[in-house]
Amino acid sequence: MNSNKPICIIPARGGSKRIKNKNLLKINGKRLIEHAIHIAKNSKIFSKIIVTTDSKKIARVSIAAGAEVPFLRQNKLSGSYVTIKDTLHDCIYRVNSNNVEYHCCLFPTAVLISPNDLKSAYLNVKKNK
Repeated sequence: MNSNKPICIIPARGGSKRIKNKNLLKINGKRLIEHAIHIAKNSKIFSKIIVTTDSKKIARVSIAAGAEVPFLRQNKLSGSYVTIKDTLHDCIYRVNSNNVEYHCCLFPTAVLISPNDLKSAYLNVKKNK
């Protein structure tokens, strides 16, 4: 995979200790994971939007919203103490995108971010290397 456009990775674990199934909760009639996917799509900067999850239900909702879910995350990467760094490295390895220059991690709970925020951040990172 070789692309000039970045890849968006949305980590969305099925389990949550504080708020049960938080990534599937609705705000204004849309699930958190759907908000994140639509924000990423509307930014028009990504070659792919990939959701890394251990949940079949989150996977189904994500695919219906227009993201790719090429695999279900392994149990060893789905616990409360797994780092986001390990989760992202696993996803990049499994989708074979280590030669893509930029990857963006977008959390499903970041519903207040806008497509323009993503564009602006990407242009800033590119400009300043």
